[in-house]
Formats: sequence, C-alpha cells, structure tokens
Amino acid sequence: MHPFFDIRRLERLPGTRPNRWDWLLLPLVLGFLVILAFGAKEMATPYSVGQPLPISLDPSYLPYYLLRTTLRMFIALAASLVFSFVFAAVASKSRTAEKILVPMVDILQSIPILGFLSITVTGFIALFPGSLLGVECAAIFAIFTSQAWNMALSLYQSIRTVPSELNEAARVFRLSGWQRFWRLELPYATPALLWNMMLSMSGGWFFVVASEAITVSNQDIKLPGIGSYIAAAIDQQDLHAIFYAIIAMAVGILMYDQLFFRPLLAWADKFRFEDTQGNTAQQSWVLDLLRRGKLTRALSLGLAQRGERALGWFRRGYDGTSVRARVRAANPLRERMVDALLTALALLAIWRLAEFVHAEVGWSEALRVLGLGAITLLRVMVLIVLASVVWVPLGIMIGLRPRLSQRIQALAQLLAAFPSNLLFPLAVVAIVAFNLNPEIWLSPLMIFGTQWYILFNVVAGASTIPSELRYAADNLGLKGWLKWKRFYLPAVFPSFVTGAITASGGSWNASIVSEVVTWGKTTLTATGLGGYIAEMTEKGDFPRIALGIGVMCIFVMGLNRYFWRRLYLQAEKWSR
Repeated sequence: MHPFFDIRRLERLPGTRPNRWDWLLLPLVLGFLVILAFGAKEMATPYSVGQPLPISLDPSYLPYYLLRTTLRMFIALAASLVFSFVFAAVASKSRTAEKILVPMVDILQSIPILGFLSITVTGFIALFPGSLLGVECAAIFAIFTSQAWNMALSLYQSIRTVPSELNEAARVFRLSGWQRFWRLELPYATPALLWNMMLSMSGGWFFVVASEAITVSNQDIKLPGIGSYIAAAIDQQDLHAIFYAIIAMAVGILMYDQLFFRPLLAWADKFRFEDTQGNTAQQSWVLDLLRRGKLTRALSLGLAQRGERALGWFRRGYDGTSVRARVRAANPLRERMVDALLTALALLAIWRLAEFVHAEVGWSEALRVLGLGAITLLRVMVLIVLASVVWVPLGIMIGLRPRLSQRIQALAQLLAAFPSNLLFPLAVVAIVAFNLNPEIWLSPLMIFGTQWYILFNVVAGASTIPSELRYAADNLGLKGWLKWKRFYLPAVFPSFVTGAITASGGSWNASIVSEVVTWGKTTLTATGLGGYIAEMTEKGDFPRIALGIGVMCIFVMGLNRYFWRRLYLQAEKWSR
C-alpha cells in the first residue's frame, strides 16, 4: 500500500494524529460510502425491456427514490463539469473552434429533452444488455442535457471576460495555455461556475420527470426515483403523494446544499478577484469541521498534491518560457477556409431541409409552423424581459449580501428545482374556474422553471464584484439610479447575458410541456410551437416532429446569433 494511504504511517507523522473532529467525521464518511455503494449496486441490477418496474406511492419509499434520483443527478453533474472544461477551454482559445462549438451548443440546448431520449435510449440499452444500467445511462444522459449547457456557457463567458490586468500578468510570466487555464482562468471563473452548478442541479430536478419516465419499443419504463413518483402521482391525481414528493425534494436539496455546495462556495472565496474579502466571505460548518480535523486536512492536502502531479504530464514542454507559451497570431487564411466550410455546410443543411419540407410536410405546413414559432418567440421574449425586471435587482441585492445569500440559497434551489408539472393542477383549476384565456395564462409556466437562470447568474456576478470597487463607488458618492447605471448593472451584465441565454433556451424547451397542460380529463392548449411539437409527438407524426424541432433550432440559433451574441461582445468590451 502506498504510504499516503497507510493510516498507521499518517498517525506517526507530526500533526496528523486523528483528533476528536476526525472521529466525528469518520461515521459520516463511512455512512456516505455505504449509501453510495448501495445506490450504485441498485443501478446495475438485471433487467430486460418489458419487465415491469412498479412505482409505489407509499411515502416510506421516498428516501430510496430520493437516493436514486440524487445519485443520477450528481453523476450527470460530474459529466457536465468535464464537458464544460473541455468546451470552454477549446472555444475560448481558438476562434476556429469557437465558430463551430458555440453554434453547436446553441443547437443542442434548443433540442427538447424528449428528443435526446428518443435517440439515445435504444443505444444505451443495447450497450448494456440484460442490465438496468442501460436505462440508467439514458436517464443520466437526459439529465446531463439539462445541466451541461448552462455550466459550459458560464465558464466560457468567464474566461472571455477575465480582467485585462490579469491577462497582462499572464503574458508577462509567459504562461502556457494549459497553465493559464488552471492558474488564472479556472480560478477566476470558479465562484460563478459553482453558482451555475447549483442551478444545473435544480435544472435537473425540473426535467427529472421526463428523464425517469422513458418510453422505448412501445414500453413505458419508470425508473425508481422522485421523477417517476411525481409522474405516477399526477397520473393518479394523488395530491397527497405530490405533497410528499415536494417534502422529499426539499429535504434532498437542503442536504446537498449543506454538505456539498455551501462548503464549495466557502472554499471558493479564496479565488475572489480582490485584495481583501472584507465582509463577503461565505461560511460553512462542514468546511470548518473538515479544517479542524488533522487527519482529514492531511488527507486532503495529500490528494491535492497527487492530483497536481497526475495532471503534470499535460505540462511537458510548457515550462512558461517555451515558444508554445507565446501568443499566436491569427491565421486569416485558415479562418477564411473555416468560414467557407461552415457556409457550405449551412447551405447544404438548408438544401436538405428544403427537400425534406417539399417531400414530407409541404410548404404551407412549414409556413404555419414558422408562424407558431413566432408566437412562441414573442412569449419567450416578453417573459425574459419580465423576469429580468424582477430578478436582476434582487439578484444584485442578494449577491452583495453574503449572509442573506446563505439564508436563501437552499430556498432558491428548491424554487428552481420545482417541476412545473406540479403546478398543472393549480393552473388548470384556476384558468377554468375564472374563465381565463389559456393563450396568456399558460405562458408563465414556460418561465417558472427557467427564470432562475437569470437570478443565479446575476447573484454569481454580483458576489464576485471586488470590495475595492464597491468602496470606490461609495467614496465617489454614487447613489440611487446613477450607482445602478454606472456600477451595478455593468458589473453583472456579462453574467446576466449568460443567464438570459440559458433561460431563453430553457423556455423554448419548457414550451412543449407548458403550451399543452392536462389534469385529469381537462386539457388546455395555447397556440405555439411547443404545443405543435407536443401534439405531433402524441400522434407519432415523426416528419412533423422533426419539422417542429428544426424550426425551434432555427429560432433559438437566430436569436442567439443576432441578439444574445451581440450582447456578449458588448459585455467583453465592458470587462476590458
């Protein structure tokens, strides 16, 4: 056994003998490992398509369902983090890669989660025949698609808006691209990335019903989890079971907020871009407990050192003085070739789309779907504006007050995780009882689960404003609207743009379940692209499903390219 993992050797080292805090942590760590092993074992049980997986509405099953759902979400979160590192590092370093990867993410975030499931579930089941692991992987991948884009865009935006003085210092020290990423860009982006990780977990809760209730080969598969429990409760119109599910979600969110996210946020305070933390430091009783334990502190330091060495092979030839560390000049010829290739691919896609429309659905149907997309676009933009008016000021106020942020952090995660499906009963009953117009009053369901992208990103942006700048604004006598216009709003603008992009994409996805709402025998429908896709999905009309999803991708990409990306460029100018 390696001496680092030999506890008896560690005990003989000075300052590493376990103290009472280590013995207090020991049962917690062992209990966590046992629960993790049990959950992993349940994910790989034997299974064949067609075998029933009954979901009980007995509340005593909720702890088990909560464990299964939370484990899926954390696995998807880990995969999303790796994807974010690769995407942000490559897209921010290469203009050629940026022209390909950023539109690719725009397309992927506009594809409904049901579209991913229908494509991937059969492949995952074939990859793990005779095991439940294939269906589990399909559910995890679906949750991944609800988490990854927000985190990737947040990290990409943070890297693109690193302050100019830090970039100049990196050039002076001649850091390589790898060194710049790990020593400068990732630490600078860590606080905002952690807030977006919390939001991505909540986004996973929002789509957990769709990811755990899967249809394949005309078979309905409901994986054990909170999402399947909610789906069964809605099918049986059991309000008591829905209430129990909400309580279980609240308990789960509170637990991983206290045990995982809050310690990370407190630890990430050391990456704040300022000389002094002042009164902005986050607090975590778990992190304090870990820091008090001598053995746990020694273990964490040892793991960090070995992780640093494990990554060291990436830096061979990158000693800070290598020619590779120098900034490379842009290659106009290569960029023109890439632009020509992308233009050719776009023209080919347009040609194939025209052939598909002409052969499968007809031009009149395509024009009708474009009109439906314009209606949904209007709803999305109006809701984004309304959500921004509400949450940008509140997000700035919360981000500037760490104590207030810590108090409402778990509550904000619970509200962001609240599946809109649970509001369907209230929406249907209220609209029918008061004879309201579904075209208007179903629209808030689109933004309910996605408005939190704006709040969390603005909170993250406000929390990273250096104390020195705040003191300077006070010394200059900035007050009232002038202070908001000249200081607060420009400071959080890059974070707001990231939140608005992901909120917009999420709203388009949410339109599929929000423009057609069913409770019992009552169904309410609002005119729009989401309702069209839901209707064609129910009928099994695959050409029109493809047409609806394709039109949604066109609208999302056009909105991102000609509106949000221009705001991104403005944010980059303000950050320099």
